Amino acid sequence: MSSTYRKILTVQDISCVGQCSLTVALPILSAAGMETCILPSAVLSTHTAGFSGYTVRDLTEDIPAITDHWEKEGIRFDAVYTGYLGSREQIAYVKDIICRLSSADGVSIVDPAMADNGRLYPAFDANYVEAMKSLAFSADLILPNITEACFLTDTEYREDYDEAWITALVTKLCDAGAKTVVLTGVSYRPDRTGVLVLENGTESYYEHRRIAKGCHGTGDVYASAFVGALMNGRSVYDAAALAADYTVACIEVTQGDPNHWYGVKFELELPEYIRLLGR
Repeated sequence: MSSTYRKILTVQDISCVGQCSLTVALPILSAAGMETCILPSAVLSTHTAGFSGYTVRDLTEDIPAITDHWEKEGIRFDAVYTGYLGSREQIAYVKDIICRLSSADGVSIVDPAMADNGRLYPAFDANYVEAMKSLAFSADLILPNITEACFLTDTEYREDYDEAWITALVTKLCDAGAKTVVLTGVSYRPDRTGVLVLENGTESYYEHRRIAKGCHGTGDVYASAFVGALMNGRSVYDAAALAADYTVACIEVTQGDPNHWYGVKFELELPEYIRLLGR
C-alpha cells in the first residue's frame, strides 16, 4: 500500500473529555498524514469508565442521511476504520457505508470494541455479538483483543493460555471468515505482552514490555496508530509493532501523574509517532 495522501473515514463515538474514541483517532490519523473524516455514533460528555453523571446523545438516526449526502456528493474513502459502535443498528449502517462509499481498492478495518477481561461491556448482549460477527468477518482486517476473539468464535475465555491455544483461537477467526487478524494483549510471560498477526496463513508475534497499570483508551490509541501506519505503506506486522511501541510510550509518559487517571497523554508522543512513520 503506497503512502500517498489518502482519505479515511473513522466511525466511533465522541467522548468530549477522556482521550478515547474519536478524540484519539482524529489527531493520530491526521498526524499520520491522512485526510481524516469522522462519523460520530454518539456524543458523550465524558467516557464511562470512572466518571459519573455523564451525558449521552445517540446519533444513530443521523447516519443514513449523512451516508446519502456523501454518496450524492461522490465522496469515497480509501479506508473505513470502525471503533466502538453502540448498537446492532449502527453496525448495519456501517456495513452499508463500507459497501457504498469505499473506493475501488478501499480497505475496511474493524476494531470490534465490545469486551475485555472475559466479559462483554454492559451495553451489549449475545445479539450484539452476532451482529459484530457479520461486520468483523466481512472486513479486510480485524483488531480484537483476546476476549473479543473468544466472543467472535464462541470460545470459552481463558486467562491462562499457551501459544497453541492462541494459534487455535486466531485460526478459528480465519475459519469464520476473518481475512487478516491482529490479536492484541497476547502475553506468554508475566512481564511481557504483545500482538499476534495472522496474515495469509502466516503467524508472527511482536513482544514488548508489559506495564502493569492499565490505562483507559489505550486500545483506541493502538488501533488508530496501527491504521495510520498501515495506510502509510507499512506491512501489517510492521504497523502492529510500531503501534505497540507508540502505545507503550504514551503509557510511560503518563505514569506518575495521579490526576491523569482517565487516559494517556498521547499528544506528547505524537512527534515520536511521526518520526517512527518516517514522515
